[in-house]
Amino acid sequence: MRSLKRKIALNLSIAFSLLFGIVMTIIYVSFNSFRREEFKDRFVQRLDFTTNFISQSEGFNEKGPIVFSENADNILFNENIIIFDARKKLLYSTVKDQNITWENELLDRLDREKTIYTENTKPETYAALRSIHGKNYYIITSAIDSSGQSKLAYLKYLLIFSYLLSIALIWFFCYYIIGKFLQPLEKLKKEISEVTAHKLTTQIPVKASNDEIGVLAQSFNTMIVRLNDVFQSQKDFTASASHEIRTPLTRMAFQLENLKKSDQHSPKTLAVLSQISKEIFQLSDLTNSLLVLTKFDKENIKTIYEEVRIDEVIFDAYQKVEKNFPKLKMDFQISEQSVESAQLSVLGVKSLLEIVFINLFKNAAIYTDNDLVNVTIEESSHTLVVNVLSFGSTISAEEQKRLFDPFMRGSNSQKTSGSGLGLKIVKRILEYHKATISYHSASANQNIFTINFPL
Repeated sequence: MRSLKRKIALNLSIAFSLLFGIVMTIIYVSFNSFRREEFKDRFVQRLDFTTNFISQSEGFNEKGPIVFSENADNILFNENIIIFDARKKLLYSTVKDQNITWENELLDRLDREKTIYTENTKPETYAALRSIHGKNYYIITSAIDSSGQSKLAYLKYLLIFSYLLSIALIWFFCYYIIGKFLQPLEKLKKEISEVTAHKLTTQIPVKASNDEIGVLAQSFNTMIVRLNDVFQSQKDFTASASHEIRTPLTRMAFQLENLKKSDQHSPKTLAVLSQISKEIFQLSDLTNSLLVLTKFDKENIKTIYEEVRIDEVIFDAYQKVEKNFPKLKMDFQISEQSVESAQLSVLGVKSLLEIVFINLFKNAAIYTDNDLVNVTIEESSHTLVVNVLSFGSTISAEEQKRLFDPFMRGSNSQKTSGSGLGLKIVKRILEYHKATISYHSASANQNIFTINFPL
C-alpha cells in the first residue's frame, strides 16, 4: 500500500510539476515578447519624434541637436541617434568624443527595406529611411532596454522561486492527500492481513457505502466464506482419514509383530512378514505426519515454539526408525568448528522436527548400501547446520530439481515402495521453522541432505 501511495503521489507530483513548469515558461516567454514589442513601440515613437523635429526645423544644422535634445519627450536609456542625409553624409550624432563608425551595408539595406529593426543585438537598433520636405534622411536609433531587462530578470527569479516552492508544496500535499484517500485501503489491508487459516470466519467491516472499497470488502468477505468452507472440509477430511487409517494400521503392526515371533514360519515367510511390517510402518508414519500437519500452519505455529535440542530430536527419531530397520547404524558427531557456546537448540515444535529426521533416516535405511547413516552438527553464531550422509545410489541432476515435489520418486527407488510425500513433508515442516534443506552428492555413492536452521 505504501508503494501504491508513493507511485500515485509521485505521478501526480510529476504531472503537476510539468504543468506548472510549462505555465511558468509560457509566462516568461510571453512577458519577454511583450517587453520586446513595447520597446519597439518606443523606438517607433522616438523615430516619429525625430522625424517631426526635423520637418519642423528650418534648416536642420549643427544647432539643431541642442534644441532636439531639449525637446525630446521620450529619451531611451543609453540612447544614440545618428542621422545621415541623402548622400549618406553624417548630419547628426549623439555620440560624443568617439569616432563614429557605421556599416554602409545597413544604409544600403534601408534603401531597399525602408525600415530595419534588430532586437538580437545589444544595444537594439531601429533604423528608417524618411523623406522630409523632399529630402531623404537616414535615421538610426540604438538603445538598451535596461528597465525591461531588469523586470525580465526579476520575473525569471520570481518564477524560479515560485516554481520550487510550488513543487515542494505539491509534493507534500499530493503525498498527504493521497494518503488520506488511501487510508480506507490501509485499514482494509490491515484487516485482511489479520485473516489466517485459523481465522477464516473473520468478516471485514463493510461501511454503508457503494464505493469501490466497500464493494471490495464485500467481495473479500464472500471469498473468505467460500475459502473457509473448502479449507475446513479439506482439514476435516485429512484429520478424519488419518485418524481412521491409523487405528487399523496400529492393529496390523501389532498382529504382525506377534506373528513374527512364532517359530512355525519359514525364513521366506519371515522375510515377507518383515517387508509387510516395513510397509505398514511407512504408511503409519505418513498418516501420523499428515495428522500432525493438519494441526499447524505458518501463522499459528510460532505460538507453540519452544527450545528444542536438535541432538535429542535426532536420537529420538533414530530410535523410532531403528524398530523397523534394526540393521541401520548411526554415527553422530559434533563438528569441531562449532562455537564453544553451542547449545545445539532451536525454536520449534519437537514432534514436527522428529518427523523430519524420521523421514531422512528412513530414506537412508531404504536406499543404503552399508546400513550406515552419518549425522554431523555444526553450530555457528548465526546458523545450526545438520548434515545427514548415507551411502547408496545417488539422484541425477535432473531429478534433484524435483526432489522435494510431491509424489516425486527418483530412478533409484524403482524397487522400493513409498508414497513420494516424505521429502515434501520434510520441506514443509522446515519452512514452518524458517529452515532450508538441500541435497547434493559429494561422490558417486554419497547422498547428503543439509539442513540450515537460523539462530
